[in-house]
This record gives sequence, C-alpha cells and structure tokens, in this order.
Amino acid sequence: MSTDGWKNFGNYGADRDPGNVHGKIALARALEDALERMIIDGGIKSPVDTHRGLKARMRYLTTTKGGPQALADAGIHATPTTIRAWTRGTRRPRPANLEAIDTAYWNLRAHNVLTNPGALKQHLNRGGRGTRIEIHPINQAAVDEPRRRDNLRIQRRQVRYRRRRRLVANDLDTMEDLWDDVIAELDSDWGAYTYVSYIGIGA
Repeated sequence: MSTDGWKNFGNYGADRDPGNVHGKIALARALEDALERMIIDGGIKSPVDTHRGLKARMRYLTTTKGGPQALADAGIHATPTTIRAWTRGTRRPRPANLEAIDTAYWNLRAHNVLTNPGALKQHLNRGGRGTRIEIHPINQAAVDEPRRRDNLRIQRRQVRYRRRRRLVANDLDTMEDLWDDVIAELDSDWGAYTYVSYIGIGA
C-alpha cells in the first residue's frame, strides 16, 4: 500500500481515535513537556523548608529581575528587613510564607525559561549533539482492517535544530517546519508518519 492513504488522514478511520494527531501537534506537546523538565531539572533541588533551600530561593528572588514582583504576586509583602533576614537565614518564615516563597521562585524560574528564546533550542541541541526523539505511529485500532499497515513501527531519530527562527512550542508554523524536517529523513515512508499517536523527547 502506498503512503498516500496515510497522508489523506481520516479516509480509512484513523481520525476516529482522538489520540492520533498531526505530528506538529504531537511535537508541540512533547516540547512543552521538555520545557517543564527544563524548569524543574535546572531548578533548586533542596526543599524550601530546609535552610539551604530557603536561602537559595531567596537569593534568586532578590538578585534576579522580577524577583520582588514575583514575591508580591505570591502574596509576600514583608519589609525589606525581613526579606534580608530570610535571605541571610537569620530568620525563618512562617509555613504559609515558605509556601509563597516556593511559589514565587518556581513562577519566576518558569517565566525566565519560557521567555528566553534560546533556552529550548540550546537544550535540544546539547552542544551540537542533538536530542533523541521517539515517534509512535498512529493507533490503527479504528482504521478499516483492510487498510491497516503491519509495518508501522516506533521510529527513533536524533534531531538538531538549525533554523534561525525562535523555537516556541505553541508556534505551530515553526512546529510544522520542524516536523517536515524530521519525517523527511524517513524517505519513502514519511507519509505514514505525518500523523502520529505520540512523540517523546529524550535528554
């Protein structure tokens, strides 16, 4: 069977499975997951209720642009003297303030990662080595049986992002361009992976 039927997604029932989506949609979701991991994995590991964790968060919030506003948005309205005492570790905030400090820290870190146009691209390129992606073909359970393909399998590819455009997960035009680059490497079978069930991005 040629790949034309798979490029004409839905002709044989594949669209009846809501998990089957265009590759650019699955790629955008995978990149959003990668961004969440970037935010968490690169963040402060020590809990906020430890001496080290509190000092690290307060240092970030008092030396990073937007820190005071992040604290205010989280409900912290302490005096400068109190803020300095928390930062130095000479005074311990109440539990409610500890939670608010943690919220302020993660909100500010997320904002700074998401607004850095080069952060995601740098993370994916990993010094030129690229990142591993896993492409799961569409779920064929809803496809008319005579039209199912037995040779569809999980594809694994190493991807390097070379385009100069800013890489933003919710920019579907960019995602479509990037997805076209990825599946072009599948040669004659590329049409079978225009729509997929899942894309995973490795470290």
